[in-house]
Amino acid sequence: MFELAGKRVWVAGHRGMVGSAVVRRLASEACEVVTADRSTVDLRRQAQVETYLNDVKPDAIVLAAAKVGGILANDTYPADFLYDNLMIEANIMQAAHENNIGRLLFLGSSCIYPKLNAQPITEDSLLTGPLEPTNEAYAIAKIAGIKMAQAYRRQHGHDYISAMPTNLYGPGDNFDLNSSHVIPALIRKTHEAKLNGDKEVVVWGTGSPRREFLHAEDCADALVFLLKTYSGDQHVNVGYGDDVTILELTRIVCGVVGFTGKIVQDLSKPDGTPRKLMSSDKLRGMGWAPSIPLRAGIESTYGWFLESTSKRSQ
Repeated sequence: MFELAGKRVWVAGHRGMVGSAVVRRLASEACEVVTADRSTVDLRRQAQVETYLNDVKPDAIVLAAAKVGGILANDTYPADFLYDNLMIEANIMQAAHENNIGRLLFLGSSCIYPKLNAQPITEDSLLTGPLEPTNEAYAIAKIAGIKMAQAYRRQHGHDYISAMPTNLYGPGDNFDLNSSHVIPALIRKTHEAKLNGDKEVVVWGTGSPRREFLHAEDCADALVFLLKTYSGDQHVNVGYGDDVTILELTRIVCGVVGFTGKIVQDLSKPDGTPRKLMSSDKLRGMGWAPSIPLRAGIESTYGWFLESTSKRSQ
C-alpha cells in the first residue's frame, strides 16, 4: 500500500477532463494536492519542469497531462501530438528522478494497441502488430511513456507505474468539433441539431465500429486505486468491460439530448479501428470495478455541457 494520507501529490494536467476528476477524487484521501497551470510551468520545457519539481518536491505524481484530440486532430497534426507528448512525459519523469520522487503514475491510452488486435485486448498485446494510422503518432508517444516508466523502475528502482484507460468521457470534456472525441462531438452535434430544428444529424463512417467508454469519474477512482495499491512493471488496462457500436452510441446520445431526427452516415469519412474492447481482468482481479452506466454517464455529461454553455453565454 502507498498511503496517501499526509502526502503531497502533484496532478500534472489538472485542467483536463481526467486530471480534474483525479483532483476531485483525491479530495477524500487526506493528502495535499498541488497543481500548476502553463503560466507557472510549460511541461514541454525541461528547465521549467526541473525548477518546478525542485521547488514543490511532491511525494507522488499523477502524470495525466497530454495533448489529446479525436481522429481529425490526430491525423492533421501528427508532429504536434508526437513532440508535445514525448516532451511532457520525458521531462516529468527525468525531473522526478533527479528529485528522488519515488512514486509516479503515467496515464496512457488504449490506442497503444494494434489496430487489428484480438478482442478483448490484454496488456500483453502491446507491440504485437501495426497501429491505427490515424493516431499512430499519439500512440507511439504513449508507448514511449510506458517504456520510460519501466526503464526508470528497472534502472533506478523508482516505483513508476502506468495505466491505460479506454475511451473516456465526462464533465470537462472537449466539445470542439474539430478536435473532440466521439461522445462530446455527438452531444454537441445533436444538441445543435435539436436547437436548429434540423431533420438529420450526420455521423462519420458506417457506424459499425465498436467502442468501449468509461466515465472520467470512474477512471479517476481507478487511478487513485492503482496509485495506492499497485506496484508492477506491466501497465494496467482501465476499462468499462462492455462496448457498443458507434450507431448504437449515437442513438443513446440522441435519446439523452432529445433529438428525434434521422441519423445519416457519411461514408466518405473513416471508421478507424473496427473494434477496441480492452480486457480489464487484471484490474478487476485487484478488486476494482466501474460504477457509472453508459447512459447515466452521458446524461451527466450532457448536463455539464448545458451548464457550461449557459455560463459562457452570460
